[in-house]
Amino acid sequence: MAIPLRYNLRSLRVRWHSTLATMLGIALVVLVFILVRALAHGIESTYINTGDVRNLIVLRKGSTAESSSQITREEARRVKYLDGIARNGRGEPLASAEMIVLILLDRINGSGSANVLVRGVSDVAMELRPQIRITEGRMLQPGLHECLVSRRIADRFAHCRVGDSFQSGRITWHVVGIFDAQRTAYESEIWIDVDEARSSFKRDFYGSVLIRPVDSAAAEQLKQRMLTDKLLSLKVVSETDYYREQTQSAELFRFLASFLAVIMSVGAAFAAMNTMYAAVGARTREIGTLRVLGFRRSQIYMSFLLESVVLALLGGVVGCVISLPLNLLSSGTFSQTTFAEVAFQFRVTPLMMAKGIAFALVMGVLGGLLPARLAARKPVLDALRAV
Repeated sequence: MAIPLRYNLRSLRVRWHSTLATMLGIALVVLVFILVRALAHGIESTYINTGDVRNLIVLRKGSTAESSSQITREEARRVKYLDGIARNGRGEPLASAEMIVLILLDRINGSGSANVLVRGVSDVAMELRPQIRITEGRMLQPGLHECLVSRRIADRFAHCRVGDSFQSGRITWHVVGIFDAQRTAYESEIWIDVDEARSSFKRDFYGSVLIRPVDSAAAEQLKQRMLTDKLLSLKVVSETDYYREQTQSAELFRFLASFLAVIMSVGAAFAAMNTMYAAVGARTREIGTLRVLGFRRSQIYMSFLLESVVLALLGGVVGCVISLPLNLLSSGTFSQTTFAEVAFQFRVTPLMMAKGIAFALVMGVLGGLLPARLAARKPVLDALRAV
């Protein structure tokens, strides 16, 4: 017959001071574990949600991102008028030559400044990105140093509301609209006219050309055409695939989550072990009584190990509950790909919480192995002397 579970639960309740301290320690470890993984998942989701499966992005051969790509004006013009590119209602090809630059803006809370991504776009950029819509103000007009600011940037940086102006170099940019990018990477951008961008930032090239083929067959033909054209040193990738490759920013946080989890779990396991050792020392008479009543060493071992696991489970559940308010919390972090601040939302998923609880159970098992072994190996006579 196994030792009743209520015996272990009652023991945890009686020693509520040490139980609470150990439980909160494990909860903190689980919270940090979930927090960093939610951060990485949020950044990854931001990039994965970006892009349209119908679009292709044209870059310089050998480049891995728009920031390192250089496409001449002649190459951009040749790409724009290739056969197979769809056209809008005005008869214009759905091809947007674009470039990105970094500017420094002050944070709205006065905590300093950060790099912000500025994208130079053409007049068909919005048509190529149907998920983006202007929520305040109007579309920018070329030649007037006007810009559109994403809602996330407007919330985090000063002078980025409609009607505001900010300085970048010798140019003053006027905010005429706020756009909602639907939790995509564009939420970390400010948009200006691409030709104004080239002139203002003294660039004689574009970074990419975003195009929309008429169909999948035309997409393959365009890829082959640009790869074999000796006048074009370009490569073509799906827009969605391009942004999936930009998820390298999340790798650092995955590594950080694993590193912190290992370091903090050692401390939490020792805390659980210390609590269980104290429990064994304080319950010498109980252990002797259990042996006299006929309970075997293995049953006592499993009873104390189960007590440690229950303690860790409670801590894991508390850590998961504390992490719930973080779900969909908006924040920003530095991107290794663009060297700018990227806006994202923490994503706490059920699978992530399940891993957090499993992680807590592992700490409970590691913390309870040696104390449970000590309890099971106590000689009956030594235990009864304390009675």
